[in-house]
Amino acid sequence: MFLIDTNRQGQVVTDAVVNQSIDNYLVNDLKLPGHGLMMYVNRPAVIVGINQNVTAEVDFHYLAKHDVQLVRRTSGGGAVYHDERNLIFEHIVNGDPQDGSQFGDYTGFAAPILKALKAMGVPDLAISQKSNLVVGDKKFSGMTMFKNGDGYAAGGTIMYDLNVDAAHQALIPVSERRHRGVASNRVPITNLRQYLAPAYQDLDIQDFKTALLQHIFEVDRLDEVETYHLSAHDWEIIDQRLAEKYQTDAWNYGANPGLRAYHRLPLAAGQLHVNYTRHAGELRSVALFGTVGTPAELLAITDQLTGQSATTENIQAILQQPAVIAVLGVDAVAPLTKILVEEA
Repeated sequence: MFLIDTNRQGQVVTDAVVNQSIDNYLVNDLKLPGHGLMMYVNRPAVIVGINQNVTAEVDFHYLAKHDVQLVRRTSGGGAVYHDERNLIFEHIVNGDPQDGSQFGDYTGFAAPILKALKAMGVPDLAISQKSNLVVGDKKFSGMTMFKNGDGYAAGGTIMYDLNVDAAHQALIPVSERRHRGVASNRVPITNLRQYLAPAYQDLDIQDFKTALLQHIFEVDRLDEVETYHLSAHDWEIIDQRLAEKYQTDAWNYGANPGLRAYHRLPLAAGQLHVNYTRHAGELRSVALFGTVGTPAELLAITDQLTGQSATTENIQAILQQPAVIAVLGVDAVAPLTKILVEEA
């Protein structure tokens, strides 16, 4: 196993959208042969799975107020909160590394993490429910994987001293309303800091990352580890992939299961995200979300829009209702009608 350095020109990258896209570049484009490991830190962000509906997972008012990024990954799993006191690890495998690694084997990829943490003093470590890493009965990491050809990525979080209160506020309770998309499984979570040996309890996150990697690779210094450093050429391609897909609102906000078209609509009342599927002149499904109104208010409007013929007369009849204008504002009527009526 070798180390993959994700710094850019020697500078630490904490943009969650960028970091989340690196694994895709490594698996889909670069395809370094063998078994690599990368570890990084994100600024505050909510990361949702590829098959999740953000309207059922995220408090958009909290994200906007606290400048929290929303990022959609290309692998499955549930929604998680990241911040600067949390590590993300990812195994990147291309071809046969001849070390026993196998796609779908969460236990094998968790083993070096659990072994290192045990050496750092954490007791009662285990893997549960196939892909959760736990201390005692509390989760500190959820793992996920994605595959492309002979390459795949397998990774998860390591909660060192995550702001748990922020995580609870950024992620909304599981909805009882049926919706397309995979729902997150909210379980008790915990930080590892309190379980670590005293020597590791007061480290900043980068020092904790270094100490953990030293234990994983069983070295005294990281310069003893075989390392691939992302090059300027690598970053050119990563930047291209970001511009094409991973940095777009259409991907992070609009790629919700069962919903095809996406628009972002700035209004006086806030940001409105419009996600819908129109077929044979009918709005088959509609989702409105963002910082305009409350989720319940927006849901009441989408319930009225869903199933309607996508004509100016029908849509405006709904949007011009006093109760709807009280939520969206009068400035929403014309542009939202145009979005829902015109062919994308």
